[in-house]
Amino acid sequence: MRTASYAAFALFAYCIFLLTFVYLVAFVAGLPLLPRNIDAGGPALPWMQAVIVDIALIALFACQHSIMARPAFKRVWRCVVPQPIERSAYVLAASLALILLFAFWSPIDTMIWRVEEPIGAYFLWGLFALGWAVVLLSTFLISHFELFGLKQIWLHARQRMAARPLLRQPLFYRWVRHPLYSGFFIAFWSTPTMSTGHLLFASAMSAFMLVAIQFEERDLVDIFGDDYVAYRSTAGMLMPRFRSS
Repeated sequence: MRTASYAAFALFAYCIFLLTFVYLVAFVAGLPLLPRNIDAGGPALPWMQAVIVDIALIALFACQHSIMARPAFKRVWRCVVPQPIERSAYVLAASLALILLFAFWSPIDTMIWRVEEPIGAYFLWGLFALGWAVVLLSTFLISHFELFGLKQIWLHARQRMAARPLLRQPLFYRWVRHPLYSGFFIAFWSTPTMSTGHLLFASAMSAFMLVAIQFEERDLVDIFGDDYVAYRSTAGMLMPRFRSS
């Protein structure tokens, strides 16, 4: 009975994540069918008030994403949340933080740039799609279902322990240490219509990712030791660093 309830919660959290991820893509793209996207919808606030609201929403997501991922928090969190659904609870919390951002985002529609020439616009939309493809593929390269909490439930149901973490370098990871973040950078900045609100979103999320990488790398050095230090010297952080033969 407990395993079934764990599985139901994990599947629920995963479904919410999928819907949130799809909505995030449409939100950043400025899809007009949405009730509110990065450039339109919601109340028209004075620009300073809009900046404060939007930064607060991004800060809420950043704090949730970073604090809940730290080992010290996890040790306390496991006293409240059973270990098999710990990752699913994290995924659900991250999704809810993004849903709050979608619901209360205040667009600032002053244009920074607008690419009218079709070839340039198509090129930027192509980069936008490439960025999201890199994000999604990167999750599968490092174990998509473990990253989003489903593998943990499978192991619990089979009464098996998780394998010891291995420092693997599949595909992108051979040249870039954080291709998932690289994909987000590409997706957030590639747009033929850059509004002030979009610029604020891209800048704040980029700053958050750069800070998050520092914390993650510290945790990875604690886990993998000298192996990760050596890997860090041969692979770029966000841009490819190709190894000499």
